[in-house]
Amino acid sequence: MADHARSDDPAVQAQLDRFAQLSPGRDILGLERITELLGHLGNPHKHLPPVFHVAGTNGKGSTCAFIRSSIEAAGLTAHVYTSPHLVRFNERIRIAGKLIEDGELAALLAEVLDVAEAHAIGPSFFEATTAAAFVAFSRSPADACIVEVGLGGRLDATNIIARPIVCGIAQLGVDHQAFLGETLREMATEKAGIAKRGVPLVVLAQPAEAIAQIEVAAATIGAPLLIETRDWKIDLSLRPGLPGGHQIRNANLAATMLRTTQFVSDDAIRTGIAQTRWPARLQELAPGPLTALAPAGSTITVDGAHNPAAAEALALELQARPRHLIVGILANKDADNILAALAPHALSLTFINVPHHASADTGALATRWRGRTGGDLGDALSQFLAPANILIVGSLYLAGEALRENRQLPD
Repeated sequence: MADHARSDDPAVQAQLDRFAQLSPGRDILGLERITELLGHLGNPHKHLPPVFHVAGTNGKGSTCAFIRSSIEAAGLTAHVYTSPHLVRFNERIRIAGKLIEDGELAALLAEVLDVAEAHAIGPSFFEATTAAAFVAFSRSPADACIVEVGLGGRLDATNIIARPIVCGIAQLGVDHQAFLGETLREMATEKAGIAKRGVPLVVLAQPAEAIAQIEVAAATIGAPLLIETRDWKIDLSLRPGLPGGHQIRNANLAATMLRTTQFVSDDAIRTGIAQTRWPARLQELAPGPLTALAPAGSTITVDGAHNPAAAEALALELQARPRHLIVGILANKDADNILAALAPHALSLTFINVPHHASADTGALATRWRGRTGGDLGDALSQFLAPANILIVGSLYLAGEALRENRQLPD
């Protein structure tokens, strides 16, 4: 099952199980299938409230969270589509700010998959999910719609939206090379593919090679381009509610997108950014079944950093407060460069597998990085004999598993 989607609701799970029969079973890019699927569903993407479209390698989910919180601080509502989910599939789709209910989700998935099956479209997991989200959003009132790109941008299913109110590109890095290319230049070209004629494109400062590609894409399509440091400055007076020094840039990307469109007041932006919450971003776990497995007095934090650029941002936090790391990394990720950023600031390293996913070889990593192995999260935590500051890191899926085992569901 893509992204190991699962649900405690039998009706939802029945539809999730259908993905294996109807979809290619792998990530695929291109707009042909989503165009055909949405056409048979009445083109719901053409009937959405104003859309904020956000791409990037790291920080796009946090940016979406800052935008949503600012809109809500103004007394407005927003539909939100993000990925992946951490614990429950429902997290991907928020209708007017609230997680979609199981009954509505099951009916939506059934509707989309019935259409896909009837017309032999064979959409990917993400394409079918995107279609379901857009159908839901088109049927419920809201003041705005916030859409996070799934993979890349140019050929991502969300790029079916022809005219968002504003587009944004968060921090770029090298990830998903099999789909987006091996270089930052290629990655930037794909991300900049969300640019639309006449629609402002707000971009965080990037390496010169990336900015050059973004400038070409914006000029070619006719999108007004607003680049950090050149066209707008970081507002250090903003106080992000999300922990981590890197969040000030994500907050400013969100603020600039909102200010450019004059969608809400500056007071709403400041209040919303200060009140923003988003799971698995340096999130400290509350007391629960998982934290109880560590020695009393321990502090356990989870973070979804899963590529070198995200690890480098996290390393800045570890410099100030080194921690014991429990690390799980997917087999298709750049484990050694992730660890090159994190290991110098780790008090210890324990390597575990990411449940339900192909993982990097824990034994080999432990040997190369002078760590130890643990069977699972519980086993890794039980190895500590005294109170410790512990960080669970390396994969959003591992972060989600930690939240699930601690019975701390994102809401």
